[in-house]
Amino acid sequence: MKALMVVTDVGFVLYWAITVLEVLPKDALFNDYTNDLVVAWNWSFLPLDLLISATGLTALVLLRRANPAWRPLVIVSLTLTSCSGLQAIAFWAIRSDFSLSWWLPNLFLLLYPVPPLIALVRGNASMSSRSPDGLSFKRP
Repeated sequence: MKALMVVTDVGFVLYWAITVLEVLPKDALFNDYTNDLVVAWNWSFLPLDLLISATGLTALVLLRRANPAWRPLVIVSLTLTSCSGLQAIAFWAIRSDFSLSWWLPNLFLLLYPVPPLIALVRGNASMSSRSPDGLSFKRP
């Protein structure tokens, strides 16, 4: 879970840095960048994505420091990540646009948080110094 969170949270920050700084041509990031609605839809995710990154990366720092505040932040971050993926999938489904370039990353965002969230909410996950990612999952 820790590695997936780092990749996702840092990935969001990098994506938005690339987008804001226009490092790549606009059509490299967006196949429909001339459509104002699609552009506005994309930018509407900026606050959510940065909140996901802030809560996730903060939680991982707290986890490393054995601070119990990591747990609620991880739950918030993973929940928001899944919601972000769901919102994007819903948008593209409503538009009947089934491009794998949009669906695969957003299905990842929707689904990867589910197993750790279930374990965290059920109380089956705890901090462990023996686990490489700082989490151990107990059997129910």
